[in-house]
Amino acid sequence: MTDERDDHRFSESRGFGDPYEGFDLDPPELEVDPSMVDPVDSRALADMLDRRQIPKGAIDVESLVEVGISYMQINRFEQATDALERAARLADDPSLEQEAWVNKGAAHAELEEYDDAIGAYREALTVDDDSEHAATAETNLAYALWEDGRTEQALEHAERAVEIDPRFGQAWYNRGFFLAERGLNEEAVNCFDNAIRLGFRTPELLEEKGAALEHLGEDEEAERLAEEADEIRQRAEQRLVE
Repeated sequence: MTDERDDHRFSESRGFGDPYEGFDLDPPELEVDPSMVDPVDSRALADMLDRRQIPKGAIDVESLVEVGISYMQINRFEQATDALERAARLADDPSLEQEAWVNKGAAHAELEEYDDAIGAYREALTVDDDSEHAATAETNLAYALWEDGRTEQALEHAERAVEIDPRFGQAWYNRGFFLAERGLNEEAVNCFDNAIRLGFRTPELLEEKGAALEHLGEDEEAERLAEEADEIRQRAEQRLVE
């Protein structure tokens, strides 16, 4: 997979109202024993507050998830992981907890911290292994495992993502990619075609499909797809300039 694709999907922020009403993470009284806090550990105080000082339901977890997503959108991934883990641990709503874990995994993946990403995706799947967020967790987990060199496990989770949500285009793309890596090019092309039918038509997908077709001896179609991928990139670059 190339570096240009958005490999780890994260949920889209719904945004804040106008005017923005902030939320306060501090409990009414801040009572922490200084002897229990390592001054070198920047997370110690926050972690103690999460576990002992802030009861579930005392903060707006949904807004905290949105803060984490907002950090991701401006490439502040370390701050995103902190916000999203706290959201996951404080959430009463299983769906919101799962969403936070999936987004945390995506933030770790952006930092190339694949062990942490894998752990976050697995946490998401322990919440619910058959939901909309579960399909995203599975396909993201597949990519993180592949990056970590665990290619056999990667394909298993890519297939699981498709089973959970057969209309998830990126899941079909990932499954096709892993099949092509094993030389199963005909099956891979079928997966890429499914992804395209579901609206997931990216330059990277077209290039991967073209490479698979080239292995199958369909050089003319492979060349056409490469040209189409270049055209899509050029149009995207032109829109950025405008």
